[in-house]
Amino acid sequence: MNRMVVKSRVGSDGVLHLVLPVGVEEADKEVLITVELATPKKVMTQEEWGAWVDSMAGSIPDPTFIRHPQGKYEEWTPGPAAS
Repeated sequence: MNRMVVKSRVGSDGVLHLVLPVGVEEADKEVLITVELATPKKVMTQEEWGAWVDSMAGSIPDPTFIRHPQGKYEEWTPGPAAS
């Protein structure tokens, strides 16, 4: 038996509509569904967000990954206010 995880939601009518991406050879098989309550995502504090961003530094192991030149910002001076 192959384990497959498919995320879906039960509608307000209490009905679960589920599409399983299986081939013909897997048709007519028994399916076991485990119901787990969805937990809301935790909102990060500003400190937690900063720590997460800092943890990303150096996380791309591909030595060919580079940041291309970003170009120059154009100079802008405000004109007279529209009347």
